[in-house]
Amino acid sequence: MSTSKSINTSTNTAPQSGSISQLFPQALWQWFEQICAIPHPSKHEAALSAHIQQWAKAQGLPVLVDETGNLIIRKLATAGMEDRKTVVIQAHLDMVPQKNADKVHDFLTDPIEPWIDGEWVKARGTTLGSDNGIGMSSALAILGASDIKHGPLEVLLTVDEEAGMSGAFGLKAGVLEADILINTDSEQEGEIYMGCAGGVDAKIHLPTQWQEAQPDHLAYTLSISGLKGGHSGVNIHLGRGNANKLLARFFAGHALELGLSISHIQGGSLRNAIPREANCSFTVPVEKLDLLQQRVLQYQDMITTELAATEPSLKLMLSDCSAPERVLQHTTQQQLINLINTCPNGVMRMSDEVAGVVESSLNVGVISTTEDSIHIICMVRSLIDSGRSYIESQLQSLCDLAGASVQFEGCYPGWKPDNNSAVMAIVKSTYENIYHREPEIMVIHAGLECGLFKKPYPHLDMVSIGPTIRFPHGPDEMVNIQTVGQYWTLLLAVLEGIPRK
Repeated sequence: MSTSKSINTSTNTAPQSGSISQLFPQALWQWFEQICAIPHPSKHEAALSAHIQQWAKAQGLPVLVDETGNLIIRKLATAGMEDRKTVVIQAHLDMVPQKNADKVHDFLTDPIEPWIDGEWVKARGTTLGSDNGIGMSSALAILGASDIKHGPLEVLLTVDEEAGMSGAFGLKAGVLEADILINTDSEQEGEIYMGCAGGVDAKIHLPTQWQEAQPDHLAYTLSISGLKGGHSGVNIHLGRGNANKLLARFFAGHALELGLSISHIQGGSLRNAIPREANCSFTVPVEKLDLLQQRVLQYQDMITTELAATEPSLKLMLSDCSAPERVLQHTTQQQLINLINTCPNGVMRMSDEVAGVVESSLNVGVISTTEDSIHIICMVRSLIDSGRSYIESQLQSLCDLAGASVQFEGCYPGWKPDNNSAVMAIVKSTYENIYHREPEIMVIHAGLECGLFKKPYPHLDMVSIGPTIRFPHGPDEMVNIQTVGQYWTLLLAVLEGIPRK
């Protein structure tokens, strides 16, 4: 197909300093600046949703908020495009709230601070929210434009994608009118996604038995920080350190030798983010303190050598803390250490069908201590249901051995590739016509909402595109400026090339 000469194919990224609202395309970046200014972590998207609703109504655009909180906005076709198939552009309203330890930031009240660093837009000490704020901004910019050609249009902005996909789960049949869905949550320019992994949350509970702490023992906290973290789907194959696993590894090797008694353990904050920080408080006999300090230094040397290429900022810190009233009984402590130390983590299997793509993985995401239990939340992903089921079976067996229980919640299906997808063919040919090179047709290991949309809307022809985003779900998140322009140009050309009904 041919593309309209009126579409701007510029990849201009100037200026490289100052406000992001001056970048190309301005309408998109102006929306992203507004989005950054309104706190919108998962489960707290109401203020951003209200802002968008107010704007849409002022534009005379029909707005619907469904029972789950998803936002649907409609726009009539531009002149001469009324007979085209209806397209829904889809993004999610929420963002992952992660920050560096030294960053003072409240995600419920404080704005994200975007800034331009050469070819990239980053945030100061926090996640940027380009996942999926750029996609959302593109949809809103198109809704507000008067010079973009498109057929009947819907914009679907879902809630809570990052923390359970409850918005996609709650979307009911009969709400959307579209024939085609363009998901904007992909994170690599030049790649067209036509499938994704499914997943499930594994919630492990280890009952705890406590005993009084020895009054003559010293109290310390061992902390691990400075890890890169990242998206537990997109970045799981990069060999990054998992703070929870690294912490357990130390105690598995030295708790008995040093006579350590654990009083509290915590690590990570999101099940779909590779944990960057973890800490464990414990008591140690006075006569073992020197040996403890030696072992911590030896362990630090070992893991910094192992992870020198992937985790250059890794930090291990031993600090004194307040003496606890109680510590874990020996049996519970050994169960806990063994459970975390042996729990699978990372890539479980690579795909046989899609070269270079992870088939199945597991992320030991969050550990927390309560009055009567230690809680561990893992994120299981797989391109195939049997792969996910096998990991569930492994976790069940492990928990049976460790005296723990596990519940599997929030299971969502993968998005099965459709090699006959008409919209995928349109996006591919449009990309080739604009950029004179073939895009890669991909399946992504991360979870997209597309698989869930297929249940209420089995007829939907779906594709996913987006700009290049690096290190989502962590404070190093950044989006490439030039590729935002390329993504925008492609999206507009695709909308103009949508076929007749």
